Amino acid sequence: MTKFRPYAPGQLLLLPPNLNDWIGEGHLALFISDTIDTLDLGEIYADYVHETERGNLAYHPAMMLKVLVYGYCVGVMSSRKIEKACWDDVAFRVLSADQHPDFQSIARFRRRHLKALPNLFKQVLRLAQEAGLVKLGLIALDGTKIKANASKHKAMSYERLVENEARLKKEIAELLSRAQATDSDEDNRFGADKRGDELPAELNRRETRLAAIQKAKAALEAEAKAMHEAEQKAELKKQKEKEENKKDKGGKPPKKGGGLKSKKKSAAPKPNAQRNFTDPDSRIMWNTNSKSFEQAYNAQAAVDAEAQIIVAAALTQEGNDKQQLLPMIKEVRRNCSGDIGTALADSGYFSEKNITDRSLDDIQLLIPPNRQEHGKPPAAASSGRIPKDLSPAKRMARILKTSKAKNLYKRRKAIVEPVFGQIKQARGFRQFLLRGITKVSHEWELICLTHNIKKMFTRGWKPAIG
Repeated sequence: MTKFRPYAPGQLLLLPPNLNDWIGEGHLALFISDTIDTLDLGEIYADYVHETERGNLAYHPAMMLKVLVYGYCVGVMSSRKIEKACWDDVAFRVLSADQHPDFQSIARFRRRHLKALPNLFKQVLRLAQEAGLVKLGLIALDGTKIKANASKHKAMSYERLVENEARLKKEIAELLSRAQATDSDEDNRFGADKRGDELPAELNRRETRLAAIQKAKAALEAEAKAMHEAEQKAELKKQKEKEENKKDKGGKPPKKGGGLKSKKKSAAPKPNAQRNFTDPDSRIMWNTNSKSFEQAYNAQAAVDAEAQIIVAAALTQEGNDKQQLLPMIKEVRRNCSGDIGTALADSGYFSEKNITDRSLDDIQLLIPPNRQEHGKPPAAASSGRIPKDLSPAKRMARILKTSKAKNLYKRRKAIVEPVFGQIKQARGFRQFLLRGITKVSHEWELICLTHNIKKMFTRGWKPAIG
C-alpha cells in the first residue's frame, strides 16, 4: 500500500502555534508588522483615552493598522474584502493574530483615524531618508487623474440647475394645487385610518430633488462669489502697484476721489460650471490616458530619484498642474531634511511666475515651456553661453537644449511615471473609496505611504526592533 504523510484536518493542535511560522521569513506582511511597531502611534491611541470599557472592547489599533496597510499594499482595499481576507488569506490572519474584524469595524477604523495618516506618512518617509533611500539630489513631480467615488452622470451644470429648479418649482406647485382640489374625496383615496393630509410620494420625490438642486446651485454661487472676490483683490493689488510705480517714476498721481476700482463686475457662476451630487468636491477632468472626461481628483506626487520614494503627496480639484509646483516643493521641504538639487516636471507645471519665484532660487528647475509632440525627436543639444536678454520661457527652452539638462530631463519619466503605474496597474487602485476632498486627500496619503513601505521592503531595508 502506498504511504503518505499524515493528514488529519480535524485534529486539534496540542500546542498553540506561532502564527509567524505560517508565512515564510522575509514576507511583506512581517515587514509591515515590524515597521509599524517602530512608528509612534500616539495620535491614534489618544483617540481611545476617554472610551469606557462597557460593551465590546475595541480591536487593537496596531493590529487594525497593520491589516489596513497590508491590504492597501497588495491591492485589497475594500473593507469587505479585507474582512474576507482575514478568514481566507494566511498573511492577513498572521497580521490580525487570527482575529476577524468585520467590515464595519474596518471601515470605521479607517474613517476615524484618517487624520493621523499625514503624521504616519512623514514618519515612514523619515525612516526612508535615514536608510539612505532619499537623497533629494533629483526629484520629479507629476499629477495623475484618479476617479472619484461618484459618477460623472450625477453632475449637473449651473445652467441646468437653474432650469431644473424652475421646472421642479412649477411641478410642485401643480401637485399641491391638485392635492387641494381632491381633498373632498380624501377618505376614498387614503383610507379611513389616514388623516388624508400626507404628501403624495411623487411630491416628496420632487421636493427632495429640488432641495438637492438648490443646495448644489447655492454651493456653485458661493464658489463663484469667493473666486470673484479673490480676483478683485488681486486686480486691485496690481492696480495699486502700478500706480505706485508711476508715482515713483514721476508720472501723474491718481485723480482725487477716483480711487481704485475693479473692472470685474459679475460674481455669477459660469453656465457650464459643474456640481456633482454624490461627491460635490470632485470635478470633471480630462484624462489623457483614457482619452475621456471623468469625475475625478488630480493626485500629485513628488518622487525622489534614488529609490522612487514619494517625498510629497497632495490632492487638488484643479484639472491642470500649473498651480501645484510651489505647494509641492514646499511640502517636500517640510517633509524632508536637506536641500533639493534639481526638480523635474512636465510642461503642465510651467509658468513664468513659477520659474521666476524667488523661493526656488536654490533649486535647478527643468520644466519645458511647451509640450513635446509625441513621436517627434527631441531638439538637438546646444552649447555655448546663454544670452542674458532672453525671456524666462526662452531661457528655460535654451537650458533644456544643453547636454547636461537633456540627460537629466530624460530621467523624469523613469522616476515618477512608474510610480503611478505601480499604484494603478500593479495594485489596481484606479478609484477612491472615500468621498470629499479631506477624506480623499488622506486616502491618497495612505496610498503613497504604502507605496513607500513597499519600496523600502524591495530595497532590503529592515526596521530596527528593540
